[in-house]
Amino acid sequence: MLALSRYTSSPHLHPRFPNDSDGSAEAGLAVEDLSRSGNFTFVHPTTSGVIIVSLSMTLGIVSNIVALFILANAYTLQRRRSKATFLLFATSLVVTDFIGHLIPGALVLRLYLSGGVRPEDDNPSDGMCQFLGGSMVFFGLCPLFLGCAMAAERCLGVTRPLLHSSLVTTTRTKVCLSVIWLAALSVALLPCFHLGSYTYQDPGTWCFIKVLHDIGELDVAFVLLFSGLGLTSLAVALVCNTISGLTLVWARLKRSPRTHHSTNSHDIEMVVQLLGIMVTSCICWSPLLVFGLMSVTRSYTGSAGDDVSAYKTLMLRGVRLATWNQILDPWVYILLRRTVLRKIYLIAKCQAGLRSSVMGRWEPTSYASSDKNEVDRV
Repeated sequence: MLALSRYTSSPHLHPRFPNDSDGSAEAGLAVEDLSRSGNFTFVHPTTSGVIIVSLSMTLGIVSNIVALFILANAYTLQRRRSKATFLLFATSLVVTDFIGHLIPGALVLRLYLSGGVRPEDDNPSDGMCQFLGGSMVFFGLCPLFLGCAMAAERCLGVTRPLLHSSLVTTTRTKVCLSVIWLAALSVALLPCFHLGSYTYQDPGTWCFIKVLHDIGELDVAFVLLFSGLGLTSLAVALVCNTISGLTLVWARLKRSPRTHHSTNSHDIEMVVQLLGIMVTSCICWSPLLVFGLMSVTRSYTGSAGDDVSAYKTLMLRGVRLATWNQILDPWVYILLRRTVLRKIYLIAKCQAGLRSSVMGRWEPTSYASSDKNEVDRV
């Protein structure tokens, strides 16, 4: 999907006019007017664009592989069931991001290198467009659903640990993952039953839900379903992560500084990672979800008018931003690990001189005694 990064007009595709010499002013003005009106956009792959696309895809693939290796290793060594459940969710999220980065990205890159599809060549039964559009919907909803499920699981584990231990098992977690993937797949396949449709989006190098031109009630319903599910997942994750974070802070403020409770360090690590996932998803996916709703609503009511090109630009920017979610998600697990958080904590504590302040209460309960000795020596 990162092949959407650059596009330019292709000179050899410009229409010819009678009695026209090379580069006549009339032809240039006509093409410029057509481009501004949004009737067509030609894509001409450039060397710099191909390099940027290739580097972006490589970065995403490498990031997901590194994160997958870290999570798989942690899952193998982990004996706590609650932590193992979280790692199973996290590993599934990284695998989904990896596949979602690879498959749609390869298809978009192919379209980009071939110059894209012109509007007059857009075929509703184009198998490649249907597959690409369905892939973007599926791999868009899966991370949002998984982030929501992970936040709900951690909220239950932090606020009701006994209930969590009796309800959450590895088998039920795998069933939950299957339900999430099946739900996302069901939404992505709705156009196959003529409930909504996919179409090539400007500049003709990617396919997504139809949000502009000849919008019907089913198209509006499909966009509302997709955006509604995505925004609801983000909202539920926000509420659950907020409750988990406040519960941990309140528990530590009430606990005696001399109390040793090392298992809570795992809860801190998981909640911090969930906050990172939530923030990343909100920043990357909210624009596309909102822009889709705006575009389909204005188009259906006929109020888009001359702003169609502006909505095309918004959708293009939204999908570009959404593709970064699959690159940034792995770095949440790479950077927000306990070993990294310990180092950040030690540096911040030494710099701020908070050895005897309220934050000192976090020290004996969050980290191992060896870390406490290291802070004391500093």
